[in-house]
Amino acid sequence: MNEPMRPAQKPANPLFSAGPTTKRPGFSLESLKGAALGRSHRSKAAMAKILAAIEGTRKVLQVPDDYRIALVPASDTGAVEMALWSLLGARGVDVMAWETFGKGWVTDIIKHLPIVDARAIEADYGELPDLSQADFDRDVVFTWNGTTSGVRVPDGNWIAGDRAGLTICDATSAAFAQWLDWPKLDVTTFSWQKVMGGEAQHGMLVLSPRAVERLESYQPPWPLPKIFRLTKGGKLIEGIFKGETINTPSMLCIEDYLGALEWARGLGGLEALIARADANAAIVARWIEATPWVENLARLPETRSNTGPCLKIVDPTVAALPVEGQASFAKRMAAILDEEHVARDIGAHRDAPPGLRIWTGATIEASNVEALTPWLDWAFAQTRQELALAA
Repeated sequence: MNEPMRPAQKPANPLFSAGPTTKRPGFSLESLKGAALGRSHRSKAAMAKILAAIEGTRKVLQVPDDYRIALVPASDTGAVEMALWSLLGARGVDVMAWETFGKGWVTDIIKHLPIVDARAIEADYGELPDLSQADFDRDVVFTWNGTTSGVRVPDGNWIAGDRAGLTICDATSAAFAQWLDWPKLDVTTFSWQKVMGGEAQHGMLVLSPRAVERLESYQPPWPLPKIFRLTKGGKLIEGIFKGETINTPSMLCIEDYLGALEWARGLGGLEALIARADANAAIVARWIEATPWVENLARLPETRSNTGPCLKIVDPTVAALPVEGQASFAKRMAAILDEEHVARDIGAHRDAPPGLRIWTGATIEASNVEALTPWLDWAFAQTRQELALAA
């Protein structure tokens, strides 16, 4: 095939990292000037901002009024761990996993928590497990959107509405970009540093009334670190859900998140955020369809993520290499794009199959995705030429 010419136009913003992701369009440090810096996070001014972040989350994500929302430590990971350690053990557990983070929850639940009755229902990268195997008489833990595989659940229809157990959903790369079926979700977690382009270290925990009932009626048999405790004397610590954070948050990060929520509302809310992610992912999908050397790692169109398409290189020359060689090829492509100031941090996750990962969440401008795709072809041709010369 003819080698592509060096593209003339570069993306105006080369930041395609899957997290922390690029800031929202128009962001500047000036937008942080209202932060409650130097104030106690227990002060009225700081508490008002934390509560505004909680209520802004409820409004944009359309969270039901009877669900509680808290700002918690340690990003999405902290929020998930808080849920696992505080809620599991009352009944059997099914863990659905098909990518790195879901597999991490399998490890935590089966190897680290002393839960005897736990099942892992897994699939390889690029596939979903058989969702019909989930038993909703048990607790079910899953990721909504597989950040490192680009595979998501298509909807919440597979989740029983009359379930006896709880659903615990890691939604960190889905929240603000995909429709979450709130009546089917008892615990939902995410972080700001994905779709909203926020800063890291802070997690969000959303609890249904059923999850609160479990917290108040069940005491885990293992000791809980202070940072995980959501109850006291058998009752929910209501202050946590009204801005009284468990530990000291960054008021600078909260100010940034408030700005991101304002930006989202200005666009038109959740519908507009989803539309932006969908449009960005569609650009990548059209390019993949027209490009013989690459395929979407997610095999089925209905399970493909709109925030983090993962690409596998299927060119016969590259596919014939051992896995280490394929990984080196993909890393070289990513390095060339970085050196050209075209795309930053688009290599596949270290645990995922070799390839590339392009963030297409709502803070990405479609024009930058359009400008990126010819550079991907050019970088592939350059890397293949290097491989041929080295042979």
